[in-house]
Amino acid sequence: MIDFDLKNIEAMAFDVDGVLSDNVVVLYGNDGQPNRTANIKDGYALHLASTLNFPIAIITGGKCPAVKARYEALGVKHVYMGVSHKLDVFKQWCAEINVNPQNVLYMGDDIPDYEVMRSCGCPVCPADAAEEIKSLAIYVSPKPGGYGCVRDVMEQVLKAQGKWMSDADAFGW
Repeated sequence: MIDFDLKNIEAMAFDVDGVLSDNVVVLYGNDGQPNRTANIKDGYALHLASTLNFPIAIITGGKCPAVKARYEALGVKHVYMGVSHKLDVFKQWCAEINVNPQNVLYMGDDIPDYEVMRSCGCPVCPADAAEEIKSLAIYVSPKPGGYGCVRDVMEQVLKAQGKWMSDADAFGW
């Protein structure tokens, strides 16, 4: 369980490669972008949170149009692609949605996530994150990136706030 008062989480943000997708790049597609996998259970949790108007952001260095399309189709309104310095975008997003960064859960897995992990109130990571990231995390999911770690943390937050399976929206797409 995450050692943080999850009732105080007002928004969640996630990296893609190594968090929402595994660390394995499966060949390159015709568009020159690496093909990625996506976990369906992570997708359900993102969709449910979006349906409940819970602010979610995706912040990634990747530029693959399919990634953007996937998360926007799940209802994620803030998908930031091609981000070389994530902290700047993280701060901008928090200001835009009027949320104190100390009330944000951020899940990252590698060095480009380090500054955001230090700046948010609830830094978490997948089981296979880089050691430097694990040292900052207040919770390390038992699941590796791309294999349900996002669902793990989102479910904990939504349950703590009484929003998991709380109304009819939970039972559909």
